Amino acid sequence: MTLIKSISGIRGTIGGKPGECLSPVDIIKYAGAYGTWIRNRQNKERISIVIGRDGRTTGKMVSDLVSITLKEIGLNVVDLGLSSTPTVEVAVTGLKADGGIIITASHNPANWNALKLLNEKGEFLSGTDGNEILKIAEEEDFTFAEHTKSGRIIKDDSWTEKHVDLVLGLNLVDCQAIKKASLTVAADCINSVGGMVLPLLFERLGVKRSILINAEPDGIFAHNPEPLPENLKQISATVKTEKADVGFVVDPDVDRLAMICEDGSMFGEEYTLVAVADYILQNRKGDTVSNMSSSWALRDVTEKHGGSWFSSAVGEVNVVEEMKKRKAVIGGEGNGGIIYPEIHYGRDALVGIALFLTHLAKCKMKCSDLRKTYPEYVIAKKKLTLDPGKNADKILEAVKENFRKFKIDQRDGLKIEYEKGWVQIRKSNTEPVIRIYAESNTSDAAEKLADDVMDFVKKL
Repeated sequence: MTLIKSISGIRGTIGGKPGECLSPVDIIKYAGAYGTWIRNRQNKERISIVIGRDGRTTGKMVSDLVSITLKEIGLNVVDLGLSSTPTVEVAVTGLKADGGIIITASHNPANWNALKLLNEKGEFLSGTDGNEILKIAEEEDFTFAEHTKSGRIIKDDSWTEKHVDLVLGLNLVDCQAIKKASLTVAADCINSVGGMVLPLLFERLGVKRSILINAEPDGIFAHNPEPLPENLKQISATVKTEKADVGFVVDPDVDRLAMICEDGSMFGEEYTLVAVADYILQNRKGDTVSNMSSSWALRDVTEKHGGSWFSSAVGEVNVVEEMKKRKAVIGGEGNGGIIYPEIHYGRDALVGIALFLTHLAKCKMKCSDLRKTYPEYVIAKKKLTLDPGKNADKILEAVKENFRKFKIDQRDGLKIEYEKGWVQIRKSNTEPVIRIYAESNTSDAAEKLADDVMDFVKKL
């Protein structure tokens, strides 16, 4: 069993001993630490926290424990129920709440769950803030309120519709263009909250016809929830059978977006951000940001439009920090995460869908033809399970020494840059693994770059 404690939250498998998994004891402990941190930070009599959960079968249990813990710490809780991650984020600011907790393990399998922690801006915590919460939890430095001073739990299921309203209100979302294009779309909702929000979004955008698969938000995932090509055979076949113009795939908490072309081929998760950025930059000049594991294709598209591209360490909080620093007009991650500051600083698949459909409608091209207009890069993604007792830092040092003749970037793990590609090796923030990503202009070249590092690490 696994329990991963990081600045962005607490993630683990359900079932097992406290401290070794995400047990009820751990849920109460870390919710109590977060509530205490918020109370110390705000220093006011009444504090409110927004919570929401994805469709996992364990979500209700975790949500109930979090709600009761925060209530007994003395905080008010606004419970959105089944909600996407970006919906909780916009609700925090919309309600002028003091923070938020999203109960989701994102792309991890169904036996996982997590507490994702937000500040009063509806954004993930900084490293300093996250470490402070971890310290409070380890020292169990929290006190529950007297019975007359406990908080209240308020149910509010209105924010999915309000979130869609905010998306439709964006200047660069053109519902009339989408309606005029008479688009047919398909979507894989992975048996989570996408099945609730995507039908509403498609209808309001003016989509002519939508076909949804795995739409029941019962948490019984029809396939591995990470939107990678090997998990998307069903939606690919559906797009072709139903003659859809495009297929969309979201993860369980609807902050990542992958797309399928009309011929059933993968648009490429890395190219979700590239395509949306291309549309934004056609209409608004500016700079972009993505993390160090994302494709150079964004760099090329940004420079084509006269802007500058910047990179950050992996992790949404790091991308957001760099975006604010650079005043970027669009940014995100190559895992299909779109961050558009016009609405909020968080990955949002609903924003990605609305902007991409507008782009597709206005360019009057087939999805596969639009994909061909972008620079061709291929990323090879590999991972190695990190055995207990193995020191990831020592592994990185050995890799650095072995590849020292190349350009090395150590902002996040280790990135080796070549003339026609790069390799990054880093310890995962969400799984007990070492990730090795490599990019080049052909699949064979990317695989070779990754395998060279992989083989070296295996020998260690």
